[in-house]
Amino acid sequence: MSLLRLGNLLREARGSRGVRDVAADIGVSPATLSRVEGGKLPDILTFRKLCDWLKVDPAEILELQNQPHGAPIAAVHFRADVLLSVEAASDMAKLILAAQLEVSRRPREQRNDVSTWF
Repeated sequence: MSLLRLGNLLREARGSRGVRDVAADIGVSPATLSRVEGGKLPDILTFRKLCDWLKVDPAEILELQNQPHGAPIAAVHFRADVLLSVEAASDMAKLILAAQLEVSRRPREQRNDVSTWF
């Protein structure tokens, strides 16, 4: 399963239900659900909500299941923003990688419980 298949998974799971109805169940706007079904990448919070609704492990969609142990792997995606400098984007990417490393050090049952992160 890949991130590119997320839109198809959502359409299949939605079936004949309307976009507005399903979007309300997920907790996203109908426009957001339509965009993701159309192949656009969601932000991380939306991605998590979609995975929860689909009852799919995010790692499965990101194809991280069979990754070798070792250095952490993260994909960092920033929307095109003329005000975001290359240095700022790089610093944010480093912050995301550091957070991923910290979360990976925690027992698996604590990783999904955001209240234990702080």
